[in-house]
Amino acid sequence: MQYPSANDPGPDPDPVDASPLVAATRAVAVTCVLALIALGLAWELWLAPVRDGGSWLALKVLPLCIPLAGLLRYRMYTYRWVSLLVWIYFTEGVVRASVERGAGRWLALTEAILCLVLFAACVQHVRSRLKRKTIE
Repeated sequence: MQYPSANDPGPDPDPVDASPLVAATRAVAVTCVLALIALGLAWELWLAPVRDGGSWLALKVLPLCIPLAGLLRYRMYTYRWVSLLVWIYFTEGVVRASVERGAGRWLALTEAILCLVLFAACVQHVRSRLKRKTIE
């Protein structure tokens, strides 16, 4: 028989059983991922593309589409790896904010801020679920 450890949150929570904090952090995380996808597409295709008419850099949003199902289903593993993936986009935002001018700079800063909010939401989601499991 295998005993659960303190780091094992157990099965994914039923959405009805989720605490208000868990539900709120899920909503923030999903909103940030969707906003990053929309921002990345708009940025590279219309608002401030690297080349006129858009660029292949719009494909950078594809990895952000992968975690959406896991985030919506409260998958703990997804929240953990998204909190690591987000730093790639944060780094891009900071670097491009320092070298671009005009609208590109503001879009890059927006990307960096969305990444920080997404990271905080993922961390809080994982912490509150682990804390709740140790209390139960």
